[in-house]
Amino acid sequence: MDWRHRPRCDETPAWAALQQHFTQQFSGTAAFDLRQAFAQDADRAARFSFDAAEVHSDLSKNLIDDEAQRLLTQLARECGVESLRDAMLAGERINTSEQRAVTHVHWRSESKDATEPDRQAPAAPENIVNLRREITATQSAMLAYADAVRADSAFTDVVNLGVGGSDLGPRLVVQALRASGVANGPRVHFVANMDGHELAELLPELRVDSTLFIVASKSFGTAETMQNAASARAWFAAQGGTDVARHFVAVSSNTAAAEAFGAGRCFAFDGGVGGRYSLWSPIGLPIAIAIGSAAFRDLLAGARAMDAHFAQTPLARNLPVQLALLDLWCRHFHGFGSRCVAPYHHGLRRLPAYLQQLEMESNGKRVDTRGRALSLHTAPVTWGEVGSNGQHAFFQMLHQGTQPVPVEFVLVRNPAHALPGHHTKLLANALAQARALMMGQAGDAPERHFPGNRPSTVLLLPDLSPHSLGALLSLYEHRTIVLGALWGINPFDQWGVELGKQHAGEIEAALHSGDVTALDVSTAGLLKQLR
Repeated sequence: MDWRHRPRCDETPAWAALQQHFTQQFSGTAAFDLRQAFAQDADRAARFSFDAAEVHSDLSKNLIDDEAQRLLTQLARECGVESLRDAMLAGERINTSEQRAVTHVHWRSESKDATEPDRQAPAAPENIVNLRREITATQSAMLAYADAVRADSAFTDVVNLGVGGSDLGPRLVVQALRASGVANGPRVHFVANMDGHELAELLPELRVDSTLFIVASKSFGTAETMQNAASARAWFAAQGGTDVARHFVAVSSNTAAAEAFGAGRCFAFDGGVGGRYSLWSPIGLPIAIAIGSAAFRDLLAGARAMDAHFAQTPLARNLPVQLALLDLWCRHFHGFGSRCVAPYHHGLRRLPAYLQQLEMESNGKRVDTRGRALSLHTAPVTWGEVGSNGQHAFFQMLHQGTQPVPVEFVLVRNPAHALPGHHTKLLANALAQARALMMGQAGDAPERHFPGNRPSTVLLLPDLSPHSLGALLSLYEHRTIVLGALWGINPFDQWGVELGKQHAGEIEAALHSGDVTALDVSTAGLLKQLR
């Protein structure tokens, strides 16, 4: 099937079959009950469990049966998921609205220090061969620079100035690997918010002679990042700093603007790397400084292992595909409007925020790639909090609220700390919550009744190492892309982000001038209050 002419999920024969099956087995008096499903099928957990790279998953506590899974897998086939996947990996221009390839996978697609080609891999198109040469050179230079900064005792602090994809991915990875003891380089800080309070709170902790600033902006024109960069450079000068080139480095595709700013180095990357998929590119410079080049390459290797699983595993056992199909099943057939992500590891505390951008910026669209309005709801709301903190907040709603919410538990088998008792209790709490959501409880009073039969998924990592973390994040990326493919939308553009920027420029000018004639009455009134 040509990826350009793939049908949308609701235009396939499998969609009609799924609707009929849902009506017969999951609604009314025939409503599916997880407790009965497990009681009647001793092999259910094994059949609905998957292994990919270093991620073990258990999907058995979801409101799904074998026939639904079979039909969903057929749906993926009829939607041409395989053809779109292969086109992406081959470097075709699947980002149709911007007419460019999607290249983030190629920043981790092979060992960048290898001198011999992989003789088992098919020949890559010329454009990808050329791109990989550029990637090899850029990545080698970036990692050499990262190791040099780590070896330079003069640098004690590194501040990454970025926002969105230039912040969330690197911040998550550095936090996760710091918690695992892998991030042993200079202290790495992240500043993203345009609100000056974030930068102002950090600056007093820094010394001008021992701080390196990374200005991370693909266009080198992102408003939040450039405002923070200008303020950081002004602070640097006010504190007596003179060597801007040594203390400011850029990561951008706009090398001319970075040079004009005064950055001593600029590590560039191609336009096919989308922000929310970019931590594998030079956007990962703060990661490399925090963990070193060897560990960074291990992060890439973990992602590459998941890429291989995604590319080679049949759809019925392909974990990114099956998770995306489950998301579709929950969103459209069960009508669940949100998904809770509960990572039970302190190092993954920013995972829900990272996934909010990855999933909702990618798939929060209302028209398909042909410009047709969608009759289906797309991206559900992604939200969550680290466990076990969330148990003392929103888990009340998860257990007894009127609207069931699928919960995704992310667990790590082996901790990096040696404190006795903590990790056993943490894991026990996570498994207990998943079981309680499913089992419920009759209760001796209405307020003590728990309906149960509420869905959850468990993703399990052996540890929080660079390799396993790389595999997990690659899994989430492919899952998001597959879901976009099923809906027939482009998960690689973000025009809604641009619209707000346009209005912000007009309103900022009005805040300076006081001229509100071009504004609506409400905005004009608020602007007068602010002035």
